[in-house]
Amino acid sequence: MKTAWLFPGQGSQKIGMGQDVIELNDAKRRFDLASNIFKRDLYHICSFENDNNSDEKNLNNTKNTQICLFLVESILLDSLKSKGYKPDYLAGHSLGEITALYAADVLSFEECVSLIKIRSELMSSAVKGSMAALIGFDMEELRELVDSLEDVVIANDNSSSQVVLSGKKEELEKLSSKISCKRFIFLNVSGAFHSHFMNAPSQEFSKYLDDLNFKEPVSPVISNSNPSLCTDSNELKIRLKDQMCNGVRWRETMDLIKGQGEDVHIVEIGPSNVLGGLAKRHLKNIKISQVSSAKEISY
Repeated sequence: MKTAWLFPGQGSQKIGMGQDVIELNDAKRRFDLASNIFKRDLYHICSFENDNNSDEKNLNNTKNTQICLFLVESILLDSLKSKGYKPDYLAGHSLGEITALYAADVLSFEECVSLIKIRSELMSSAVKGSMAALIGFDMEELRELVDSLEDVVIANDNSSSQVVLSGKKEELEKLSSKISCKRFIFLNVSGAFHSHFMNAPSQEFSKYLDDLNFKEPVSPVISNSNPSLCTDSNELKIRLKDQMCNGVRWRETMDLIKGQGEDVHIVEIGPSNVLGGLAKRHLKNIKISQVSSAKEISY
């Protein structure tokens, strides 16, 4: 049986996820190292409610969300590796792609922490916009409406029944009034991620990546901007450069994994079951497992 490890991105975070992993090997050192670089107590941020409503200490602040998710995911995946588990394929949703590159030994833990600091700061400083999730819709109708609007794009093509749109809030509201769907939900994010609104930060991010040495992956990685199996380090760098201002092609990623054979096991490694839920609704007859805390380092 082939196994794919999947790593979720923003939206899967939850208060308490730090406590769920802190007893695992090397967890405290990792939180301390990242906290020194980010100059804030990341373990406290992702373990306890924010009492004073400070945005700097809010887990949902992009600058905190991305690094906290990476810390939790990296601790879990290395605990799995220490028990002898290893994947045949790796993929991550948005921020999760960086965790996938770490899992494939393309980047070191320290390189990922520094990379995520730059990425989250650039995304937070981008031109403001909005994002909205759309559930239960006709794809042809959606594409026609998106094409008719100048500043709306499909940011995350998550499954046949769920997408996330990015763009100007007023244009997203216009689209919501025209389309027939089950649900249209504005997301609590600070920008229009995975869209042309990210062009300027994406260019800065690319410059930073130029100076990073990407090593050859030990397992094939499926990138968001080009969902195909990749074992070339230079190509993986190019694909990560393209990620910030292009859509996350997650539906194609799931179809690619399913297409590797009848016996495929999807393992979501992270604090919630967002990706497992998408796979369950989109794919038939596929085994799905979840590894989210120190209590379940197995599948």
